[in-house]
Amino acid sequence: MIRKILAYGHPMLSTTCEDINIPYPKIKELQNDLWDTMQNANGCGLAAPQIGIPLNVFIVDSRSTYELLDEETRAIYFDGDEGIKDTFINARIIDSSEDFWEDDEGCLSIPGITAEITRPWSITISYLNHQLESVTRKFSGMTARMIQHELDHTRGILLLHYLKPFQRKLMENKLKRVQRGNIKTTYPMLFSNK
Repeated sequence: MIRKILAYGHPMLSTTCEDINIPYPKIKELQNDLWDTMQNANGCGLAAPQIGIPLNVFIVDSRSTYELLDEETRAIYFDGDEGIKDTFINARIIDSSEDFWEDDEGCLSIPGITAEITRPWSITISYLNHQLESVTRKFSGMTARMIQHELDHTRGILLLHYLKPFQRKLMENKLKRVQRGNIKTTYPMLFSNK
């Protein structure tokens, strides 16, 4: 089912999410809702708090991005992998590289705004996948960036937290428009003032 995506300013987006106790009766329904909602919004990832559910669950689709890129660009952003499409449940980063890189990020909860964010090039993460199997895996490049972005959502962190005060000040008017719902999107959103 396609759900409304919470917009910047909604208190749920600053919530630290709880881990799921397995078995969790509605885990398949939650996964399906996340995929339906993300695909409807043409996103590459989505976290449960973005649809109003304060649980440590998110999805990432870096494979679609990989498939859109030419070979030369793939070699820059993907470190020998072809991207992933998976669910991350109760995820925890257990290691990250000392190599950092900066790239543009956007967010379905803050439409129309992008920012250069610095993140580790690679991470090792433990999680339960879509089949509730325990996984520990290393990811790098664009896939690692997407995972880190979505994991941040489960900790109540938005990409805005990485900005310097003057950068955020420059975005203030746009952020107020998003917060008030004075924007147009191609997907349904829920604003804190409505």
